[in-house]
Amino acid sequence: MAHPSSSRSTGLYDPNASSHDAVKLLLRVVLGVLILLHGISKIKGGPGFVLELMRKDGLPEVFGYFVYVGEVLAPVLIIVGLWTRAAAIVIAINMIVAVLLVHTGQLLSLSPQGGWALELQAMYLTATIAVAMLGAGRFSIGGVAGRCN
Repeated sequence: MAHPSSSRSTGLYDPNASSHDAVKLLLRVVLGVLILLHGISKIKGGPGFVLELMRKDGLPEVFGYFVYVGEVLAPVLIIVGLWTRAAAIVIAINMIVAVLLVHTGQLLSLSPQGGWALELQAMYLTATIAVAMLGAGRFSIGGVAGRCN
C-alpha cells in the first residue's frame, strides 16, 4: 500500500486530487454564505447594535463599521475565492471581536441543549482558520497561485 503522501496514492489522500479543490470550494461557499447572512442582516437593520457596543466598551464608534468588512466584503471574497486567506483572517478577527464584545459571559456556559453556548462562534472561527490555512483552491477566481490564495 502506498504511503498517503506518495505520488502513487489516489483519492482523499492525494494532495493533488481535484476532490481537495472541491472540498475547499464547499467549505468556502458554506462559510461565506453563512457569515454573509449576518452581514446582510446588519445592512438591513443598520449598525446601531454594533456601534452601541463600541460606545459601551469605550471604543471609537467608527470601529463598528468594520463589521461590514468582516461580514459582507470578506465573505464575498471567500465565496468567489479572491484574496481568500486575507479575507479569512479578517473574518477570524471579526469573530474574536464579536466573542469579546458580546459573548464573553458565555465562554464557560452550556446551552439548554447541553452543547457549548459558543459552539456556533467556535465553528465559524475554526472553519475560517481552516480556510486561511488551506487557501481557495483551483475552483476560485484567484486560482491556486492567486494572490493570498
